[in-house]
Amino acid sequence: MGFIGLGYGHSKFTMHRSINVVKFSFLHDQDEVRVELYQLRSFVAVAEQAHLTRAADRLHISQPALSAQIKALEEELGVELFERTSSGMTLTAAGKRLLGEAKNLLAAAQALRNEARAIKGEIAGAASVGIVSDPHFIRLAEFTSAAVERYPLIEIQLHHEVTGGAFEKVRDAALDASFYYGGLTHPSVAGLNLREITYRIVAPAAWKERVEHATWKEIAGEPWIMTPPISTHNQLAAALFREHDIAPTKVVEADDEFVVSSLVVSGLGLALMREDLAFEKADAGEVCLWKDVRLTTSLQFIYLKEREQDPVIRALVEALKEVWKLRAASKKPRSRSQRGDVTAISAPQA
Repeated sequence: MGFIGLGYGHSKFTMHRSINVVKFSFLHDQDEVRVELYQLRSFVAVAEQAHLTRAADRLHISQPALSAQIKALEEELGVELFERTSSGMTLTAAGKRLLGEAKNLLAAAQALRNEARAIKGEIAGAASVGIVSDPHFIRLAEFTSAAVERYPLIEIQLHHEVTGGAFEKVRDAALDASFYYGGLTHPSVAGLNLREITYRIVAPAAWKERVEHATWKEIAGEPWIMTPPISTHNQLAAALFREHDIAPTKVVEADDEFVVSSLVVSGLGLALMREDLAFEKADAGEVCLWKDVRLTTSLQFIYLKEREQDPVIRALVEALKEVWKLRAASKKPRSRSQRGDVTAISAPQA
């Protein structure tokens, strides 16, 4: 019988692979707690939804059945997990402490299934993947097509994220993986570097004479379109402003590159724009570039280091390597000669 052993303090938790059963053995008193995996899923669902009805809908079971599962789990564990109120379900102190363990056990059970399937040559499972930027730029269609073709039993669930939020969700295991802008120094997060990204300062085309000879202080006094502080895009801009000891006037906050782009084109203000988009819109007469300032970062695919050997994560990484290697070999990124001095700033490390 296969098993996964997890040690915590003076107690030992052992998950035996017995269909849908998790068995806990507490060595200090030899008590044995028998918990079904479906009970743990119900516990997590109610904790995340904070409401029985919504959690029951999510699990596709009736509310009475879900309530009975939670009650049975509480009796088996010997603690109350929730406080029942008129507005919903609130985790007790014990519930908060056990929620992380429940999630870890469910993840371990899924990893066990995935590994067994990998041994048989069948990599299967669900993967929640965060996406940033526009789909074409990150080659999303090619990536998902390659993954589905090579690993038909993997279900990919895509979630649009602000890049800083994507990092936090991967770090906290709310996402299995994500595309991400920026550097990585976090000890628990690994990444596959896909490409370098350059940003330029752009203004509405009608502002060309207005900003052409502007100083940094004058540029800072113009209206700016900024992304949320959690985004790498915002952190790049903040580093640039700090370097020149200036502070911009922020008029609009947007977390989507296309929204930022359209607002600049409409004449609302200045912004950072990805260089390929900036060139495209400058050629179309929609924006103008201010000086030869470049801010660089990188596009990465990130996931938890502890899951590097997870068959599903490995499959996603292999699909990405295949797509980016083929594309990189067949077509080099567009380049353009520049005049004047270059100011370059790299993205802050995560």
